[in-house]
Amino acid sequence: MFPLHGAGVISDVKESVADGETKKYYLIDLPYGNLHLMVPASPSCGTGLRAVIPQSEIGKVLDYIKTSELLPQDPNWNKRQRDQLELMKTGDIYKVADVYKYLAVREKTKALSSGEKKMFISSKKILFSELQLASGMAREEVETAVERCLT
Repeated sequence: MFPLHGAGVISDVKESVADGETKKYYLIDLPYGNLHLMVPASPSCGTGLRAVIPQSEIGKVLDYIKTSELLPQDPNWNKRQRDQLELMKTGDIYKVADVYKYLAVREKTKALSSGEKKMFISSKKILFSELQLASGMAREEVETAVERCLT
């Protein structure tokens, strides 16, 4: 799991020379958006890379989406967007779920601004990709399961 990009599979480990030093990098394939990343393997780089949640956690995440209260949001759109971005940067699936849920509910009652649409798409990609990899379910099945939690 890579914050702000979503869950992926490490497809290879490569070495590359940068600044005269040989460093290891993970090559990560992300299923959403067909994206490939090269991420430093060293934990000291602070990439936020972590393992995907275990399959046993999926039900808890879906239950959280269904039962959690919407987080209070600042009326100022700029502050609200900064706060949501900070939640997303943590890479914590529950915090990403909070952002996704808030924007999904807001979208049903009010048109989202372009910034909110981008944040909504990003939160959806991150949340759904992790649930997809953790569960082994197809993308459409994950989308249906999550959307069912919002009704």
